[in-house]
Amino acid sequence: MTVAVTNIRVEDKLYQNRYVVDAGRPHIRVRPHEWPSVNLYALTGVCPAKCYELNDQGQVEVIADGCMECGTCRVLCEASGDIEWNYPRGGFGVLFKFG
Repeated sequence: MTVAVTNIRVEDKLYQNRYVVDAGRPHIRVRPHEWPSVNLYALTGVCPAKCYELNDQGQVEVIADGCMECGTCRVLCEASGDIEWNYPRGGFGVLFKFG
């Protein structure tokens, strides 16, 4: 029996999704901070859409365009108050091609 190994990257799958940007009204906001908490910093590595990154001052920033609305950031940071998360307005946000 032969097993074919296929290397599929997350980026290749994310490319299939579409995102309708609600300009000027992001559904995620990072609260102001001098230094990120451990959980907030962790988002720079665990967000599957790579929406979180460190800026030059060592603060975590979010770019909500392309967010898959998976809830990872809500689980890690919403209870602590590090982020504010709301569902996007109707007609905006991620549009999954295959479901």
